[in-house]
Amino acid sequence: MKFKFVVLFLFSGILSLSAQEEINKLNAKGERVGVWKKDYPNGRIRYQGQFEAGKEVGVFKYYSMVSSEHPILVKTFSKSTNLAEVVFYSEEGILESKGQMDGKNRVGKWLYFQKDGITIVSEENYENGVLNGISKTFYKSGIPTEILHYKNGKLHGKVERFADNGVLIDDLSYVDGKLQGLAKYYNLDGKLIYTGMYENDEKAGKWEFYDDGKSVRPDTNTLKQ
Repeated sequence: MKFKFVVLFLFSGILSLSAQEEINKLNAKGERVGVWKKDYPNGRIRYQGQFEAGKEVGVFKYYSMVSSEHPILVKTFSKSTNLAEVVFYSEEGILESKGQMDGKNRVGKWLYFQKDGITIVSEENYENGVLNGISKTFYKSGIPTEILHYKNGKLHGKVERFADNGVLIDDLSYVDGKLQGLAKYYNLDGKLIYTGMYENDEKAGKWEFYDDGKSVRPDTNTLKQ
């Protein structure tokens, strides 16, 4: 009986060594190959994934230091490009955001979700990690809160803001991150309240005020935003 126990112990040790040798390997060029796994100092898994000639391929899963139950980040790497499909989760496994990354840079459309992991709270568009194109935020109903346009990380173009009933309340224009050109502000019924021009983020010229759609008085640079 004692002999069988010793044999079993030795056999399990050999299997354990064999398993360790199958992960975290380098090829003759010093490149990572096969399955790689890293742990936090507390022994919990940090990440696990696979390499081919030093390049991440397939699915990588990353975990929080406090829980190994659900990954908080899943990256699915392409073999033919540097792009990865990326999904972030809460520690409870609820979807938080998803999109693509090229290295450490976000690219293309990214979606962000409410705490239910289903309802979209915002969407953004990136080029090389910088906001470019249309960005939107939403009420829980799905009605847009804001529709913004970005260029090289700065507001550039039309900016629209909406009430929770879908009525447009702000209609603005930006150039290189600053208010520029005609601006219109509306009440919750969609009626124009006041309008005027911006130049280089400052009010300029005459601003018109309205009551029930009718002009009531002009003003010059008196309305503070």
